Amino acid sequence: MLGIIACMVACNVNIPEEIPSSFETMTVANSDIELPYKFSARMQGQNDVTVTPQVSGQLTKIYVTEGQQVKRGQTLFTIDSRNAQLELEAANANLQAALSQENSAKLEYESNKNLFDKKIVSSYMLANSENAYKQAQAAVAQARAAVNRARVNLGFCTITASVSGVIGEIPVRTGDQVSPMTQLTILSGNTSMYAEFAVTESIVEAMVKEGAKASDVEKYISTLPEATFVMKNGTEYPYKGRVVSLSGVVNAATGSLTCKVSFPNPDGHLYSGIQGTVVMQFAENNVIVIPQNAVVRLQDKSIVYKVQTDSTATAVDVTTQDTGNGKDFIITGGLNPGDRIVTVGANNVTEGQRVLYPEQVKK
Repeated sequence: MLGIIACMVACNVNIPEEIPSSFETMTVANSDIELPYKFSARMQGQNDVTVTPQVSGQLTKIYVTEGQQVKRGQTLFTIDSRNAQLELEAANANLQAALSQENSAKLEYESNKNLFDKKIVSSYMLANSENAYKQAQAAVAQARAAVNRARVNLGFCTITASVSGVIGEIPVRTGDQVSPMTQLTILSGNTSMYAEFAVTESIVEAMVKEGAKASDVEKYISTLPEATFVMKNGTEYPYKGRVVSLSGVVNAATGSLTCKVSFPNPDGHLYSGIQGTVVMQFAENNVIVIPQNAVVRLQDKSIVYKVQTDSTATAVDVTTQDTGNGKDFIITGGLNPGDRIVTVGANNVTEGQRVLYPEQVKK
């Protein structure tokens, strides 16, 4: 081997120098970046309706199945209407009787009025007949109200969809005895959906730090970025959502506010109860961003190796903020624009070690 090297030297062959390190460095500077804020959310139909009967009776037929898409006004259930039909018939009969009494009272009143004008009957008799006529009119009004009430109760025996949407669980069966306390199903109006999640006060303060006032919530909400919904399996929902409400009262138990994001659901792929993650991108301007491989974790400290003028490395404590992209950190303390730091190989650096060499310094 020595002979070979001697020959190479004699022949003026350049022998490559040993590269003493594989460190890479960068000069930090201020830049802009978008941070993804992620919130665990649960989907809810904007018009979720609990379907319950208005009258008691036996459930005679179920027209829908769980998960079925229905339109507003479509029949869902029917209840035995025979009693309601009988009540309507009885109310109609009472109305006819009241109308007959009203007609008789009217004739009596008009007759006494003519006789009173001829001074044949007294004013007392005229007043009595007038009162009887008014009572008969009131009885007719009551009878008509009873007919309308019976007709409404008969209509309640047919339960229809109040909104278009998807049928939820149906816990009842044909033949069950139901009452206004019985839940028949939940109808989820799913043409658009709410993703509801909790937002901590600290996050709200960070979101509104650009100057939005608490009294100007609606205006602030309109300026918020679009939101993305990510399913539990990692699938990203193709339609973007917008924040539509942010409660102004902090939950005393959790210390958080409730936020709702509205997502369009034209294909019906979202259902009430689906859980996932709402992601919103917020801009951070004029901040120092460095790659994660430049940060060395030592117990509870975060260290970055800063390159000094003599090309040696000095450990500097820094405070970081995760960007959520899996590759960068925002430095909130410990570095200044223009500082040079070690990136690739930072885990192998020791205090005072030389990390730059003449060729690298030139670069």
